[in-house]
Amino acid sequence: MTPPSSRKPLPAHVVVTGNEKGGSGKTTVAMHLAVGLLHLGFRVGCIDLDSRQQSLARYIQNRRDWIEEHRLPLAMPESAVITASAADSRQDAVREEQEAFAQALAGFSRSCDFVIIDCPGSDSPLARTAHMFADTLITPINDSLLDLDLIARLDPVDWQLRGAGVYSDLVWTLRGKRRAERRTGIDWVVTRSRVGALADRNKQKMTESLNRIQQVLGFRLAEGFGERIIYRYLFLWGLTVLDLRGAGLDIEMTRSHLAARQEVLALIRMLWLPNVDERLDRLLAENPL
Repeated sequence: MTPPSSRKPLPAHVVVTGNEKGGSGKTTVAMHLAVGLLHLGFRVGCIDLDSRQQSLARYIQNRRDWIEEHRLPLAMPESAVITASAADSRQDAVREEQEAFAQALAGFSRSCDFVIIDCPGSDSPLARTAHMFADTLITPINDSLLDLDLIARLDPVDWQLRGAGVYSDLVWTLRGKRRAERRTGIDWVVTRSRVGALADRNKQKMTESLNRIQQVLGFRLAEGFGERIIYRYLFLWGLTVLDLRGAGLDIEMTRSHLAARQEVLALIRMLWLPNVDERLDRLLAENPL
């Protein structure tokens, strides 16, 4: 079975978290987005393409275990992980993995409103296929020139744009193929993750450069998640900052926790996902920060 034709729109809206560098916060964004959409009453399916680390799959399993152990009324996404094929030839392995992905995507697309796909921090045939199905592509990057270099190559003297980075080239190629087949593009959103609270020259330069090049390279810039311990801390329980009230943890809500919750909700709004804003407004009216 091959992936469903990209010429035919899927019933669900597909969100892909992608980047060719590990440690940029893709899984954290994917999980918080999934839980945020669940809080808004949407049905969500998650597909983990990182067959080795399986970070998103483990995050979701931790959540399932915690809910069952403490009988908590927390919503769960549907989930699947695409494991690496054991086929001898690379061609057969790619085909088997594509078939597994196609089955998961087709199934979740029928049963869910949103499908969130978490890609590994590397280039692979399966990750490229997932990008082709992305209605929305989220690329988190750290405040690092190494991360920025994947998006754009800058002059070291004046920080002017010299050319697209390798990941931008890939997105442009896949975006062109998708537009040719479906006549629809990919809404590409770049977010800055683990941004520290203290201002420094590097942070200022990153801000200026990203604001200047976003239109040239075809992405929208959104503020991501700050450098907060709470994001990493909650992984073991499978929880997010949106779950802190009523999650069975003895954690006092601090200003930092409330700020993290606001970051998540702000990012969800910035993604311009279908039918989300009206539900988000209603949620915030009923449960203000």
